[in-house]
Amino acid sequence: MFIKSLKTGIIIAAAHCVFAASAIAADFPARDIRLIVPWPAGGGADGISRKIGQIAEKSLGKSIYVENIGGAVTATGLMQMSKARPDGHTIGVLTYDSVITLPRGKMVPGYSLEKMTPIARITKEADAIVVSKKSGFKSFQELIAAAKAKPNSVRVGVAPKGSGPFLAVRRLEKMTGVTFNVISYAGSSSAEAEALLSGELDAAISSLGDFSGIISSGDAMGVVELSSEQNPSFPNVPPISKLGYELETGSFILLAAPKGTPKEAIVKLEASFKQAYDSKEFQTWLGTIGVTPSWLGSAGVQQWIDQLQKTTFKVMDDLSL
Repeated sequence: MFIKSLKTGIIIAAAHCVFAASAIAADFPARDIRLIVPWPAGGGADGISRKIGQIAEKSLGKSIYVENIGGAVTATGLMQMSKARPDGHTIGVLTYDSVITLPRGKMVPGYSLEKMTPIARITKEADAIVVSKKSGFKSFQELIAAAKAKPNSVRVGVAPKGSGPFLAVRRLEKMTGVTFNVISYAGSSSAEAEALLSGELDAAISSLGDFSGIISSGDAMGVVELSSEQNPSFPNVPPISKLGYELETGSFILLAAPKGTPKEAIVKLEASFKQAYDSKEFQTWLGTIGVTPSWLGSAGVQQWIDQLQKTTFKVMDDLSL
């Protein structure tokens, strides 16, 4: 009798949980959405996240406010996101470091992609080499020639060890037979942009979109994009394949929610951000900053993440990183 009553109680409790979850999902969103960007304000990821959030909130019916929580190569902000109540009201932005650098290095205890549910990929753009006006370089060939003539003299800024730009500069050294003076910068690409402006760096590697401000002002210029395709937003910047090299690397922006977030909430978030992504306003804006739109919804983004890790980790193994 006791066991039967216990089973009945468990079934009733489970039913209540399902009903409660359904009720929460039906009312979603019940309040404003917190969008955690794990980088300081001012960088490319911050700008894109703010822009699409401003458009998405129109169809969502609630405000989407950005909170910049930098630190530990995106882990600080994303761990806060993954520990938040899984009801869809807190989401976060994942970049290359979130998907590759942190899982590979296992550098932050408690950080795990398994604690997150991917919502969508918004952008996927190639990295590029941008040179400072003060460097005097006008082309990729001039940059390489200077590095060959005087090893370790050309100062190139990249994100920390294990990042896409760091891997790119090491692979580039092997391909061209040069040695750069590689300087890593923690945080967003805005720090590298400032270093290019001051003359602290001769060149830096990140996306053209990240450096759009200093490129448009004439203080820097892109000399090559690490891609096999021409970027229509920057017709004067050749893909590296055109110069006889095969090297493709780049960044991306993903949206994710804490693991356990109701499917109905994920569906609503994905739909609102997809509508914002498709808007003429967002697509036109991306074109002005040279960023490539690349949507991939929740149905396929996890598979894409898994494949990216497999491919990139192999490159790291080959470079003994």
